Amino acid sequence: MGRLVALTLLGAGLALVGERLVAFRQRTNAFRKVEPVEPQNCHLIEGLENGSEDIDILPSGLAFISSGLKYPGLPSFAPDEPGQIFLMDLNEQNPKVQALNISDGFDKASFNPHGISTFIDEDHTVYLYVVNHPHMKSTVEKFKFEEQQRSLVHLKTIKHELLKSVNDIVVLGPEQFYATRDHYFTNFFLVLFEMIMDLHWTYAVFYSPREVKVVAKGFSSANGITVSLDKKYIYIADVTAQNIHVLKKHENWDLTQVKVIHLGTLVDNLTVDPDTGDIWAGCHPDGKKLLIYNPEDPPGSEVLRIQDVLSEKPKISTEYANNGSVLQGSTVASVYHGKLLIGTVFHKALYCLL
Repeated sequence: MGRLVALTLLGAGLALVGERLVAFRQRTNAFRKVEPVEPQNCHLIEGLENGSEDIDILPSGLAFISSGLKYPGLPSFAPDEPGQIFLMDLNEQNPKVQALNISDGFDKASFNPHGISTFIDEDHTVYLYVVNHPHMKSTVEKFKFEEQQRSLVHLKTIKHELLKSVNDIVVLGPEQFYATRDHYFTNFFLVLFEMIMDLHWTYAVFYSPREVKVVAKGFSSANGITVSLDKKYIYIADVTAQNIHVLKKHENWDLTQVKVIHLGTLVDNLTVDPDTGDIWAGCHPDGKKLLIYNPEDPPGSEVLRIQDVLSEKPKISTEYANNGSVLQGSTVASVYHGKLLIGTVFHKALYCLL
């Protein structure tokens, strides 16, 4: 009798795992292809060879680019080199990237930058906040940008028990920000289990020196985060659920969900067009190719634009799509007055004139 019960439980467990594996393959859009959509005026950016995971553009046209991310389970073309922050001036006719120097006293050797966000103070000082994964932990680093010296001065490292497996960040005050947690577990094999079982245990956090709290939860894998132009709404990408959550921001920094926009692709980082308020999303057409990298059949890239975000039927359009022959593993698309930058997890970056 005991053996029968054990065999029954084993069979039920294997059936559940099998069903979850099939569902996981569907959530990662395994074997999906995209029809090429490539603007004519695009070229790869020289000097960005090892990723450009996130991009934040100042109102002045200066673009910060995080590069060199090492992330468990994903490839890296320079595993032994520290990450960097690059700067690109989009006002130039032929803009080029420049690596920013970082002040002494900061552990540059273990710098592993992920999501980034800028904040401009009342005195016009620019601060750059960077999600960092030194030794595969999670911190948020605050820098002051010295424009004349083209350098970053490290001011502080922010740690908290709720700031684990941090993916992205959006800064809305001198030391107030929202951040996303993309995995509940930190062990790689438990992360795989979490993804396969689709546990929906990830969340978004509000941080300030006085209060840290979970403000939105129940995501499969909370990823990119940004804010609307009027600062009234927060947009959060749920990558494996293939959607964007629109949440209303309250005076106490709590968030309440307004709607969910399903995209049908694995949406990564989000940015907002400073001229129109449209959301631009860097996406992964086939997530399986990211997890199982094959240089002969690399992961593709996809950029979506979402217009009329708050309407009953937002307009979703594909602005760029490539099956990996030009750009592999797109994570972010950021626009500035008719210019488009597309970044990637570990590959190159693209500059386009729209």
